[in-house]
Amino acid sequence: MAEPEESVDTVPPAPKLLALALQHVLVMYAGAVAVPLIIGRAAKLPPAQVAMLVNADLFACGIATLIQSLGLGPFGIRLPVMMGVTFAAVGPMVAMASNPELGLLGIFGAVIAAGLVTMLIAPFVSRLLPLFPAVVTGTIILMIGISLMRVGVNWAAGAPAPNLPGYGEPLHLGMAAAVLVLILLITKYAAGFLANISVLVGIVLGCAAAWAIGRMSFARVAEAPWFDLVLPFAFGIPVFEPVAIITMSIVMVVVMIESAGMFLALGEMTGRKPDQAAMTRGLRTDGLGTVIGGIFNTFPYTSFSQNVGLVGVTGVKSRYVTAMGGAVMLVMGLVPKLGALVESVPLFVLGGAGIVMFGMVAATGVRILSGVDFAGNRHNLYVVAISIGFGLIPLVAPQFFRAMPHALAPILDSGILLSALMAVVLNLYFNGPGTATQADAAAAARAQEAMH
Repeated sequence: MAEPEESVDTVPPAPKLLALALQHVLVMYAGAVAVPLIIGRAAKLPPAQVAMLVNADLFACGIATLIQSLGLGPFGIRLPVMMGVTFAAVGPMVAMASNPELGLLGIFGAVIAAGLVTMLIAPFVSRLLPLFPAVVTGTIILMIGISLMRVGVNWAAGAPAPNLPGYGEPLHLGMAAAVLVLILLITKYAAGFLANISVLVGIVLGCAAAWAIGRMSFARVAEAPWFDLVLPFAFGIPVFEPVAIITMSIVMVVVMIESAGMFLALGEMTGRKPDQAAMTRGLRTDGLGTVIGGIFNTFPYTSFSQNVGLVGVTGVKSRYVTAMGGAVMLVMGLVPKLGALVESVPLFVLGGAGIVMFGMVAATGVRILSGVDFAGNRHNLYVVAISIGFGLIPLVAPQFFRAMPHALAPILDSGILLSALMAVVLNLYFNGPGTATQADAAAAARAQEAMH
C-alpha cells in the first residue's frame, strides 16, 4: 500500500503534516527573507521598518502559498507549491528604492500594477504549453537545477556570496558535508515517515551541532517580540509611476516563464502534469500573490524552486503539506519570535540539504531528456546543447551582458529564461510546432509508471 504522502490530494496525519511542512519552511526561509532585507537596506530604512518588511513578506508568502496549494476559485494550481519573493525583481527594485521620487511607495505601486497585468495575461502565457515538448521541458528543468546549485554551494560555504566574511571556512564545509551524509544515510536506511523527513532531521541535527560548537545563536529570538500586526499600506499610499510599472511587468513575464518550468517539474514529480487550465490558475496566482504583496508592503511572488527539489528528494507529493507550510509562514509573519528562530539556522547547515534538493531538480530534467529521441533526431542534441550553453552565461560570466541596455537585465540575467527561450526557438526551428513525438509520449508513460 502506498504511503498517504504519495498522493497530491491526500492529507497526512496532523503530526506528520506539521513536520513535513516545517521541512519546506526551513529550506525556503533564507531565500524568503533575503529580498526584503536587501530592499530595506537599499531604501536606508531603520531596523524596525526592515523588520516590518520581513514580517509582511512572511505573512503575504503564507497567504499566496495557501491559495496556490489549495486553490481558490480561478486561482491556485493545486500542487505542492511554496510561494516566495522572486529575486528576478531585486535589480529594478533596488534602483527604484534609490530614486527619491519613487522609493518604497513607487515599488509597491509598480508591484500591485504588475500583479494585475500578470493576472490578465496568464491565460495567454498558458496557451504556450504546446511549445514545451519533452526536449524543451527537460532542458528547462535541468537548467533550473543547475542554476539553483549555485545557491546550494554558497550556502554550504557559509555565506550567500564569495566576497562575504566566513565564506568557504573548513568548518562550514565540514558541517555541510556532515548534513549531506546524514541525509543520505537516513534516505537509504530509514523507512516510512523518517525517510520522508530526512532533510528536516539533517537540518535539526546540524543545528544542534552548530549550537554545541558556538556557531548558532538564539540572541535574535530573545530580542524579537511575540506578536506584531501586518497592516496594509503601512508605509503610505502606493505611487503608480508608468515606467516603474512597465519595468515590473517585464519582470513578471520572466517570473511567469520560470514558474511554468517549476510547474512542469512538479507535474513530472507528482504524476499530475498541469494542463492549460491548471497552468493558467497557477500563473494567475503569481499575479494575485504579487498584488497581495504590494498591498501588504512587500514584493512580487513566484513559486520557490527550492521546494520543488524537496518534493523530489522526499517523494512527499501532498499539496496539503505546502499549504500547512504556508500557514506556518503566515503565523511567523504575525509572531516575529518564530521567524527569528528559523532565521537562526546557519546557512552552512542548509547547504548540505540544498545540494541534495537542487541536484534532484536537475536530475528530474535528465530523466525527462532520457526519453527524448536523440538517436533518430540528432537535431534534439542541438536544442539541448545550445540552450544549456546560453543558460550558463549568467552563471559563469556574470558581466557578459554588461554593455547591453540596463532595461534588458531581467531577461539577460536569468539563465533559466535564456535557456527556455533558446530551447523553444531552436525546437521550433529544427522540429516545427507540435513536436510532442511518440518518443516523448512514451517517456511520459514510463515516468508515470515509475511514479506508481
